[in-house]
Amino acid sequence: MLAFLSALSCPIIFSMDRAPPGRRFSSHSYLKLVAAAVLLAISLHQGKCSNRPQADGWCHVTTSEASAAGELLAHRLAPLLDSQPQPLPRLYLAGYLPHQGQHDESVQGVRQLELMRDAALAWRAGAGQAYYDLASRFLLAWAATYHPTLQPIDETHFDTLVDAYALLKTQLAAEDRQRIGAWLAEWANAYVRDMQGANDRGNHSGGWSNNWQSHRIKLVTMIAAATNDESLFAAARTLFKRHVLENIGEDGQVLDYTQRDALHYVVYDLEPLLQAALAARSRGEDWYDEGLVEGRSLKHAVAWLLPYITGEKTHQEFVHSSVPFDRERAEAGLKEYSGLFEPRHAAGLYWIAAEFEPRYRAIAEQLHSPEPPFVALCGQ
Repeated sequence: MLAFLSALSCPIIFSMDRAPPGRRFSSHSYLKLVAAAVLLAISLHQGKCSNRPQADGWCHVTTSEASAAGELLAHRLAPLLDSQPQPLPRLYLAGYLPHQGQHDESVQGVRQLELMRDAALAWRAGAGQAYYDLASRFLLAWAATYHPTLQPIDETHFDTLVDAYALLKTQLAAEDRQRIGAWLAEWANAYVRDMQGANDRGNHSGGWSNNWQSHRIKLVTMIAAATNDESLFAAARTLFKRHVLENIGEDGQVLDYTQRDALHYVVYDLEPLLQAALAARSRGEDWYDEGLVEGRSLKHAVAWLLPYITGEKTHQEFVHSSVPFDRERAEAGLKEYSGLFEPRHAAGLYWIAAEFEPRYRAIAEQLHSPEPPFVALCGQ
C-alpha cells in the first residue's frame, strides 16, 4: 500500500502522531483512513495535483497545453536569467510620442515589468528556482522604487507586477509579502478615493468614464483579488458596475468610440475591463455578463466589436477624433492612428474573452497572434 502511494506523482505524507492526546486509532479507523487516503491520492494523480507551487486560486497550471506554453516561455527567458532590474520611480507614457522626454526609458521599464511577470509564470509552470529568483528580484526592486502617480495610462502596465506578486507571494519572505501587499493596497485605495471623489463631485465625463476609468478599475480589482482584500474588492465591484453603465451603451458601443472614432480605443477600453472580470472570476464572481442592469455588459460590448474583427465591417481610424493628440500621433507616423483598423490588434482582447465565451478562441487564433502567457498558463 505505501509503495503504491509513494509511486504517485504527488506524495502524501501521513503522520499518526497528530491524533489528539490520549486518542488511539482502532484497526477499523486506521483502515478507513488508509482507504480515504488512497481515494484522495488517486484523485490527485488523475490531474488535480501538481508538484508546482500553488497561487491561491490566481493560477493553476494543469493541462499539457499550458505546460508546453510554460516550456516555451522558459526557453525564451533562459538567456535573461541573470538580468538585473533597473526600476524607475515613475513612468512617462501618456501624452508623449516616441523619443520625447522619458518615453523611451519608460518603455524599457514596461519591458522589465513584463519580464518579471513572465518569469513568475515560467516558475509557476515548473521551470525552476532560477525563474523564481529572476521574478522576485525584479518585484522587490520595483516595489521599493516606484512611487504611484495615479496616472492610469502610465500605470496600467503594472498589471504585470500584480500578476507577479500573486504568483510569487506564497514563497516570498513574510516581511516582503506583507510590505508589498500593503504597498499595493495603499495604491489601489488611493485610486478608489480618486474615483469616489469624482463621483461625489458629479464628474462623469472624460477620463472618469472612458478608457482611463477602465484602467483604474482593472488595477484596483486585480490588487484586491491578489491581496485578498474584501473591502477593496467590494469597492472595485461597485466601481465596475457604475462604469459599465456609464461607458457601455445598450447596443454594446463604448464611449471611447464616440470620443475617438477609433476601434483602437474600443479595444483599449474593453481589454482592461476583461482583465478585471478575469480577476473577479478568481473570486467566484461573474462580471462578464451577470449582475449588471439595463442590459449593458462586457459580453455585449465584445459582441459589438466582433463584425470589425471578422471583416464583415471595416473602419477608418480617428477620422473624427475629438482629441488633438490623436492627430499628432498620426502625423508622427504611428501606424495605428490612421488608416483601416487592423483586427489583429484585438487579439489579446479575444483571447481573454474566450475565457468567458469559448467560441471566441477560434477568432483569437485566426488573428495570428500568440495566446498571452497569462491566459495560456492560467486560463480556466
